[in-house]
Amino acid sequence: MSTPVHRLTPAFGVAGQLDADDIAALAAQGWRSLLCNRPDGETADQPASAELVQAAAAHGLAWRHIPVVSGQWRDADVAAFAEALRTLPAPVLAFCRTGTRSIHLWALAMAGTRDAESLQRIAADAGYVLHPAVLRRAPGASP
Repeated sequence: MSTPVHRLTPAFGVAGQLDADDIAALAAQGWRSLLCNRPDGETADQPASAELVQAAAAHGLAWRHIPVVSGQWRDADVAAFAEALRTLPAPVLAFCRTGTRSIHLWALAMAGTRDAESLQRIAADAGYVLHPAVLRRAPGASP
């Protein structure tokens, strides 16, 4: 694997940029769906989503592409992410350049069901720090 994978819950994890060679290993590890949060062409060295979707299909993984510009989560992106979590076969692995935007989208999608402390702990255990605006959306969060 070219990037570390962080399993946040039994049904969800995040990773940095994947390449087509990683996908066979992910399928062998039991991941059933991939959720890409990078826009195509964000950097010159990233694989195109078309290449990754072909590799995912070849290994029996479901695929969803919800491209989000880093740090610019819109409500529609969060809603699409939450819908993907509800409808894709679990476990779902979301990825972007470093995993940061994917974990933020996950935390925003979960903010109605998990408290801020729990979201922050899960992210920290995986080596991520959630933006305060994300934590303010969670139940019991300080304004």
